Amino acid sequence: MSEDQLLTTAEVAHRLRIKPETIYAYVSRGLLARVKVPGERISRFRLADVERLAARTQGTRPERDTAATMRTATTLIAYGRLHYRGLDAAKLAPVTPFEEVARWLWTGQRRGEAFVAAAEAVDAARRAGAHLPSRARTFDRLPVVVAVAAAMDPLRFDLAPGTVAALAPALLATMVDALPLVGRKTADDSLAARLWPRLTHEPASAESLRALNATLVLLADHDLAASTIAVRVAASTRANPYAAVLAGLGALDGPMHGAVGGTVHRMIESALRDGAAVSIAESLRTGGLPGFGHPLYPDGDPRAAALLDLVAALPLADELRRAVDDLISTAIRRGSRPNVDFAVAVLAHASGMGPGAAEVIFAIARTAGWIAHVIEEYAQPGNRFRWTSGYTGPPPSA
Repeated sequence: MSEDQLLTTAEVAHRLRIKPETIYAYVSRGLLARVKVPGERISRFRLADVERLAARTQGTRPERDTAATMRTATTLIAYGRLHYRGLDAAKLAPVTPFEEVARWLWTGQRRGEAFVAAAEAVDAARRAGAHLPSRARTFDRLPVVVAVAAAMDPLRFDLAPGTVAALAPALLATMVDALPLVGRKTADDSLAARLWPRLTHEPASAESLRALNATLVLLADHDLAASTIAVRVAASTRANPYAAVLAGLGALDGPMHGAVGGTVHRMIESALRDGAAVSIAESLRTGGLPGFGHPLYPDGDPRAAALLDLVAALPLADELRRAVDDLISTAIRRGSRPNVDFAVAVLAHASGMGPGAAEVIFAIARTAGWIAHVIEEYAQPGNRFRWTSGYTGPPPSA
């Protein structure tokens, strides 16, 4: 990265973990200089200046402020890119097994061996899931699987980094292998190949598995998203890794987080039926345009670009290809570019997956990142998150 690279206000705010108005205060005090770019109306800032300010302000921040601060060496979102321990996720995704990326997040080592689940854990999780009602979503089964896996692991309270990293492959494998099959399994033992027949009846091809594997890589972590914060708060109380993952699943299952994918899936369905303009108008009428725009990627989500390139190589039906192209072009005219939720929904449509598939893929992938954050949090002082509330209730009685 060149020190002459220019950052947007949003990128500077994310790098310094401050509000945009604080940036303007730095500018007014002469601590940060604006750079005007010909033809642009927005201000930009030099990367070198921002890094010097980060070293100054974050290095002198009072220790008491750490109650509201989480630091990580796992993932960086900056300069319009997503990096896992310094490696560009969008460049890893098309060519790197998810298993290798997950181990890179956990240990800083790149090894791609298959994830293996204990047969008794998978069997117990399947039997527990059989008690769920028939209307239960596939996503509803994941907390059950994690809880069963926890109950069967006598070492779950061993919070040493090596122990946590060692249990993670089996946990992910159990989360996938315990889900009901709806399609036909293949001889491929990659996690993507084992997840595929649990999401669609369609047979897998090498290209489609490459796209699903890339999706898992691109969703593996995203810095301090809401679900990751929930995981780290749980880990700070020294909840075991399975319990921390359950906290993440709870936060993920919200309409403004992991469940966005289902909304985008239905928007594409609407575009196929009624046209892109009608679909977008209906989405805007009901509150927004899911699947487009991202505050951390003002110039476009690189995860979406990487995944859409892979999906474009699949044998998409002509009507789906037209609907996707129309949605993207219409949204771009409004100033919004597709984000990764849109790309995953397109993959789901191209592969015969239902609207719930995106959230399941998201949960499986993000569990890898959650484990990395759990390992980091166990190295911090315990129970360190205690924010001060702003009480708004009635005054105490006499």
